Amino acid sequence: MTELTEQHIVNLVHTFYGRARQHPSLGPLFNAAVSDWDHHLGIVADFWSNSLLHTNRYKGHAFPVHMNLPIKREHFGQWLELFREAANETLPEDAARAAIGRAEFMAESFRAGLFALDPPSPRTPG
Repeated sequence: MTELTEQHIVNLVHTFYGRARQHPSLGPLFNAAVSDWDHHLGIVADFWSNSLLHTNRYKGHAFPVHMNLPIKREHFGQWLELFREAANETLPEDAARAAIGRAEFMAESFRAGLFALDPPSPRTPG
């Protein structure tokens, strides 16, 4: 079994964002939101290092940073597809599963936080 390293995490982040920046829907969103890619990639690597290696390097909160971005519901599936591919290609198997699970949880949490639930159907008296 291969042990997860910081280099694996850097490879994950760079692989994912390399593809996301070229994606027809996600690329314009990321490229408009991020002005300093080196800084952003470092923050995201710190996030995943904290999540997977428990390094305590990431001290922020990811959700507030994303609240005002023009994210659409369909972006979550696209983001997860690219992330799963990058994780499976760059991380040891156990770490890839853990990262994908964390990403899926984040996507669901962000989706719930960004989009109100559809209003309930009116009840018929009866």
